[in-house]
Amino acid sequence: MRPVRNGWMHTTTPWPTSTPFPHAWLVVGDLGPGGQQPRLKVLKGPAVLSESPLPALPAAAVTFLMEQHEPRTPALALASGPCVYVYKNLRPYFKFSLPQLPPNPLEQDLWNQAKEDRIDPLTLKEMLEGIREKAEVPLSVQSLRFLQLELSEMEAFVNQHKSKSIKRQTVITTMTTLKKNLADEDAVSCLVLGTESKELLVLDPEAFTILAKMSLPSVPVFLEVSGQFDVEFRLAAACRNGNIYMLRRDSKRPKYCIELSAQPVGLVRVHKVLVVGSNQDSLHGFTHKGKRLWTVQMPAAILTMNLLEQCSRGLQAVMAGLANGEVRIYHDKALLNVIRTPDAVTSLCFGRYGREDNTLIMTTRGGGLIIKILKRTAVFAEGAGEAGPPPAQAVKLNVPRKTRLYVDQTLREREAGTAMHRAFQADLYLLRLRAARAYVQALESSLSPVSATAREPLKLHAVVQGLGPTFKLTLHLQNTSTARPILGLLVCFLYNEVLYALPQAFFKVPLLVPGLSYPLETFVESLSDKGISDIIKVLVLREGQSAPLLSAHINMPMSEGLAAA
Repeated sequence: MRPVRNGWMHTTTPWPTSTPFPHAWLVVGDLGPGGQQPRLKVLKGPAVLSESPLPALPAAAVTFLMEQHEPRTPALALASGPCVYVYKNLRPYFKFSLPQLPPNPLEQDLWNQAKEDRIDPLTLKEMLEGIREKAEVPLSVQSLRFLQLELSEMEAFVNQHKSKSIKRQTVITTMTTLKKNLADEDAVSCLVLGTESKELLVLDPEAFTILAKMSLPSVPVFLEVSGQFDVEFRLAAACRNGNIYMLRRDSKRPKYCIELSAQPVGLVRVHKVLVVGSNQDSLHGFTHKGKRLWTVQMPAAILTMNLLEQCSRGLQAVMAGLANGEVRIYHDKALLNVIRTPDAVTSLCFGRYGREDNTLIMTTRGGGLIIKILKRTAVFAEGAGEAGPPPAQAVKLNVPRKTRLYVDQTLREREAGTAMHRAFQADLYLLRLRAARAYVQALESSLSPVSATAREPLKLHAVVQGLGPTFKLTLHLQNTSTARPILGLLVCFLYNEVLYALPQAFFKVPLLVPGLSYPLETFVESLSDKGISDIIKVLVLREGQSAPLLSAHINMPMSEGLAAA
């Protein structure tokens, strides 16, 4: 048997068996040598039963039931390029192609001009490169191939393709199944496709028409679906921008968004928890609304993830294949088991294979195929893989004996618990009110504003001098850090231009050495002859950022007075 390379696999068992795997089929998407000759292989035991060439690299493979008629044989759907190939009884049954996307109108106009010989190939290349850099709609495959050609090959390519219409085709990036109207295991399922054009498509299982279309902000790479299409369903899509978007039946766009700190490498739904693997070697558990429940650090990089469901015991766990050759099984954040393999595992599949309900099939980075059968009497216990909590937690603390005072205080808390809680809440609300009032008063009177961010420790003090109508405004700006200078700051004034005039509304701040106070002077001219005064707001900003680092309100005096802010 030729070694199986990194691919996607699924098991199908249409008939009951009496021997371990006599009629169990294993379908594998084989990338071929160097990913140049992708093939669909069907294995029966250790032997290759059949091979079928694929026009493009396989992206996903799932089994699903298309109809309720007997015999109820599952069909195999294989996503490759822009098409979904459906097989029944291991024979080609149907081919679904994604609808074509509208081409870029500017690109279409350029090829029409080339068809009429109004522009030469060199001009066509320059204008297509300009469109590729600026246009929101990407170029077609025909234009992208033309841009890769040498100058001597351009004219022949244009003469060959200028009479052809421009076609822009997207490809499938991920695929999963969604129950149509029943939650049973043998219910009819719909196909859910994620495309390179940032869309999700739900296909009818019989007619293969598009039942629903949803848009995403980025390209989906992993999908998890729960529910039924005709009733209610919830869909989670992990995308290339590092976010996970949640969609429901009536939403055309995401309802919730989970922002990750790293790129996702796997997505598995365990009951109501979304388990996400990231390229920071960690597993995260989230609710459907984006609340993080737990985080587990892995000893090596995560290469693949899948669901382990032991129906006989009602157990659902997540499997993670690591780069160090381990396969770790977790229930929430508790480690259940560790399987060590001779090579790094690149894909996992757990389910029924032949007459065995709990079979784990793994492919390795070097081209190996490993099949493990879970014993029917096996019971997963938390901490069976390795010790979870550190040994220090098992050390008993030297807790002192209960005193009479402690017992009396406990009885008092039991009897007057409600009154004590109400008094605590009243004091807490009063403290918040006083803090809010003090904060507002500080903003209004500009009492020594201090930066709220630790990255830019700044302190500002303003002084207004003069009798008017021209005042001298001095800003004392200080860097309160211990050792780091600050550079690249701007000072901006916001004021009523009807009442006041300043020579410069903003100016740059020189390098601030830690510990020194720098005076920044400017003049303010009062334009009102009615003795009206107003507030001038001072903002300290970082170059290239709109959010201020520091702000202060200066109460300007009337034209006949002297005041200090």
